[in-house]
Amino acid sequence: ILAIYHKPLRFLIAIINCKVKNGKLFLASLAAVLGPLSFGFVLGYSSPAIPELSTITDPRLRLDDDEASWFGSIVTIGAAIGGLLGGWMVDKIGRKLSLMFCALPYIFGFTIVIAAQNVWMLYLGRVLTGLASGVTSLVVPLYISEIAHERVRGTMGSCVQLMVVTGIMGAYIAGMFLDWRWLAICCSIPPTMMMVFMCFMPETPRFLLSQGKRREAEEAVRFLRGPDAPAEWECARIEDASDNQGGSLGMSDLKDPGVYKPLGVGIMLMLFQQLTGINAIMFYAETIFEEAHFKNSNVATVVVAAIQVVFTAVAALVMDRAGRKLLLILSGVSMCLSTAAFGVYFKLSSETHGNSSGLFLVESPLAEDPAAGLSWLALASMGFFITGFSLGWGPIPWLVMSEIFPSRVKGFASSVCVLTNWGSAFIITKTFQDLMDLLTSAGTFWLFSGCCALNIVFTILFVPETKGKSLEQIQAQFKGTPE
Repeated sequence: ILAIYHKPLRFLIAIINCKVKNGKLFLASLAAVLGPLSFGFVLGYSSPAIPELSTITDPRLRLDDDEASWFGSIVTIGAAIGGLLGGWMVDKIGRKLSLMFCALPYIFGFTIVIAAQNVWMLYLGRVLTGLASGVTSLVVPLYISEIAHERVRGTMGSCVQLMVVTGIMGAYIAGMFLDWRWLAICCSIPPTMMMVFMCFMPETPRFLLSQGKRREAEEAVRFLRGPDAPAEWECARIEDASDNQGGSLGMSDLKDPGVYKPLGVGIMLMLFQQLTGINAIMFYAETIFEEAHFKNSNVATVVVAAIQVVFTAVAALVMDRAGRKLLLILSGVSMCLSTAAFGVYFKLSSETHGNSSGLFLVESPLAEDPAAGLSWLALASMGFFITGFSLGWGPIPWLVMSEIFPSRVKGFASSVCVLTNWGSAFIITKTFQDLMDLLTSAGTFWLFSGCCALNIVFTILFVPETKGKSLEQIQAQFKGTPE
């Protein structure tokens, strides 16, 4: 029957969408993305703080090279745990309360950093902020995908990554003027604002309906869509889809193509995002700028962050027009070519210095002044890579994760994806030096280029286009049933 009335149904949805008003939807999304902004401040905090903590006069707080490495990377451990915790929280207490509660470890974590008397207090503060970041990275995309309608869901969902990179840039800029304690105070402001603003925002209609709260769900729809929106019809559509999906998650559901297919896609998207080499590129950013005669490394990091912000904003604007799949493919091609060019840069730099063995440490290609004619290649490769990542593989995996899972498995499946992302980020970050020693710098970046080529193939073969489709239509597509 649905197949027969498929076109009239879409026509009806188009008429209904004309009555939708987006003002309060944007307001709710703005309150939610203060979480990713906080997340960005957590990630960006270590860059200006580590140089200061490495030279601080107080020996109890002074970081050596190994401690500085852990100070930067221990956030990923907390975030992996936060991903698991967030998956449980969204199913038990809802999306809104999960967001409000995750503000607490942000605030407590930065408070511990501010009051730190030794290195272990710094670690504890970083773990707590990482825990909050893990919860945030799961809950916010889910919240936005469930409150936004299909016409603007791509744009709203892309704002998650936009606010992350904005937070990183904000931490870099603030770090140019503030010491590490005042910077931590500054970083605690966005999560405090999020907790306050979310008090006035609604829970998602889908979660309210899953709890049998039909009246509250209709009120939430009217708040988000406007008083003239057909709240009863939208709630009925969500309920019908939920009835078709069944009840709670069981082991037998893992045999359901509507579960294992999107779960496989979500896991591989998160894994391929980390295998692009984004952490390696950011690791080299300051040094590459210095070799290109940008001597102020603080300004260099701000420039890199600004490029991310600009092109992530571009991605948000075109997401609902170009589509997710096309942007992922273009992004993959851009990163594949740029990481291959990085490999060429490192190979030529080592040959310029007469390194006949081809084996050198991570710093070797850049530790000495390479041939003057090569700096342009490194700068161009970095700019091309960051542009490509920001347009596709930065924001889209998080957006698609929030769109493809049935309601009954969203908490579990999203937590597995977040754990995959943060777990692989930690492993790649901590083993990067060993990989450089084993394969050389050129070989490592060519390996990243190969991974980017694989993610292009994966996108073409397995990633569905979700542009302009309701969450129910996307889930029907995986199950192979009429939309």
